[in-house]
Amino acid sequence: MLTKQYGDTECVSRLNMSVRQGRIYGFLGPNGAGKSTTLKMLLGLVRPTNGSIEIFGKKLTPRNRLSILRDIGSLIESPSYYGHLTARENLKIYQTILGVPENNIDEVLRIVRLDRQGRKKTSAYSLGMKQRLGLASALLSFPKLLILDEPTNGLDPAGIQEMRELIRSLPEQYGMTVIVSSHLLSEIDQMADDIGIIAAGRMKYQGELSRLHELDKNKSLEEIFLDLTGKDVSL
Repeated sequence: MLTKQYGDTECVSRLNMSVRQGRIYGFLGPNGAGKSTTLKMLLGLVRPTNGSIEIFGKKLTPRNRLSILRDIGSLIESPSYYGHLTARENLKIYQTILGVPENNIDEVLRIVRLDRQGRKKTSAYSLGMKQRLGLASALLSFPKLLILDEPTNGLDPAGIQEMRELIRSLPEQYGMTVIVSSHLLSEIDQMADDIGIIAAGRMKYQGELSRLHELDKNKSLEEIFLDLTGKDVSL
């Protein structure tokens, strides 16, 4: 169970998250619920006040953090790039740092449907293209686990649909496990196999998404979410 406290404020409180291999885990909650803090703890970017994290059967510690992170790809917050460089040149920097084969660049650009824009400077990219390039950089090592924090933020409806389709394809085609956070219930409903709902730093529900629908068949998913969190949800 994870707890993260800043001063007298508990951002995450006794949180227990269990993610099944080869599935998409939707991490859902209102803005400020503790989603980003939790994901940063999973990546070793924030140290929990109490509790421990186990990934791939190994306890995450400062000593083995880097070895575990080699099998994790992540997109946290909005990606930033060198605008005067092309997408390929930006990815080349990541590829060199990660020490993965150079032909991975072409493969991930194809996966995110940027293979025809790979030689275009990223300063000319739309927000949706930049988000897809962020996903490409997270995929460069073809990780076992992919962690995405609000990957559809700021995208128009077409961009949201495209990102959703890309994420949905990853477990089936590449065997990846995906954790994707969002405050958009409609997106998680169309994307995830399993779901965790967090509010005020506490896990309110965790399990198969289909079972959430069955909690009260007389209520919509939005009404169930409201009952669990006490807050409205973006649709």
